[in-house]
Amino acid sequence: MIWLLRFVLLFFIFFLLYAVVKILFTPSRKLESARKHNRFLLIDNDDVRKNFMLTYKGAVFAGEKYMGTADNTFDIVSISIWPESAISLKGLVKDDFFYIDKKILENYPNAEINWKSPVKEFLQQ
Repeated sequence: MIWLLRFVLLFFIFFLLYAVVKILFTPSRKLESARKHNRFLLIDNDDVRKNFMLTYKGAVFAGEKYMGTADNTFDIVSISIWPESAISLKGLVKDDFFYIDKKILENYPNAEINWKSPVKEFLQQ
């Protein structure tokens, strides 16, 4: 009976440690930490149907990937990006958006990047 209690206690301790480690290393925590420290971070899934998130200089952006044919292969051909909050764009200049474009094109070289409002209007000025 005592060995069963020890086994259950050991199982509970391992489960608790696993849960804590999983919570500490979630992508949303990494994104929030990068946002607070004004770093660039792109969190992306390999799944085309899921959006990606990125942060740069405290602003958080979301993006959708669209698959199509490029050079006789299926690849990501279009990406739409929008800010999660327009207020967080304060202080960003055009070069910041060009830097974000460059970083995204490193991962998806065949993609055409489309910014949604209000960034689209800002870049057209």
